[in-house]
Amino acid sequence: MIMNVDPIKLFKCLADKSRLQILKSLSKEEMYVERLAERLGLSPPTVSFHLKKLEEVGAVKSRKEQYYVIYSLCRDVFSFTILDFILSDTADDPIQEERDNIYRQKVISTFFEYGKLKTIPAQLKKKIIVFEEICKAFEPGKAYTEKEVNLMIADYHDDFCTLRRGMVDAGLLTRQNGIYKKAE
Repeated sequence: MIMNVDPIKLFKCLADKSRLQILKSLSKEEMYVERLAERLGLSPPTVSFHLKKLEEVGAVKSRKEQYYVIYSLCRDVFSFTILDFILSDTADDPIQEERDNIYRQKVISTFFEYGKLKTIPAQLKKKIIVFEEICKAFEPGKAYTEKEVNLMIADYHDDFCTLRRGMVDAGLLTRQNGIYKKAE
């Protein structure tokens, strides 16, 4: 999470016209509840309710000043792009990773038997998993001739040409002047 902000709670909170108007007003200057209510044509209890929600998600902060509670915008929360939130780590990441691993193992067990590839999958996603599994046989940084690559892939399946070409197309192997290397 970015700055301890839960993106889902923040976006849900921002999906309210009154809250957006409050944030717009606070972006111009700090204010207290009554001033915001007057400016926006809302009742003070309504403004207080919305400010509480905005404060819970970290969009605004408050401080006591004499008789008033002054609210201000937490600008750093809004300095991030939506992409920053999407790419940030979430609590669901390990769960999704586990699901990916289960899917990967299912594909491998479906298409491999005793270390041999039974058939080449038709689906690209499954092909990539098969290519990655075969690519584990190659050492990083080591140069291989086409003949060596063919022999290594032939241990998995007879159609080594299709597999070799697919691994190069997928970016798992590089080919330059007839020399192949495992991509890093």
